[in-house]
Amino acid sequence: MFKELDPLLHSQLRLAIMSLLLSLDSADFTFLKEKTDSTAGNLSVQLDKLSEAGYINVEKSFKGKKPLTTCKITKKGIKAFEDYVHSLKSYIKP
Repeated sequence: MFKELDPLLHSQLRLAIMSLLLSLDSADFTFLKEKTDSTAGNLSVQLDKLSEAGYINVEKSFKGKKPLTTCKITKKGIKAFEDYVHSLKSYIKP
């Protein structure tokens, strides 16, 4: 029996963001943009979707006079990611 895949995590960019944040304490917008090779606009939209779902926390501040957006995965996000991987494995087991 196949388990349903979380449609929020079934997007390539959102899955990449979650994978990166899973292995880091936190990451700033520029780092995520560079690592995912995404545009600022697209990354911003995807971060909003993950934040609205409670999968990540987004903190906006300033570093000197420059805006700084920092993202961190939540416990709910970790559980969602683990469930997604578990569900995905159900599709590839013989």
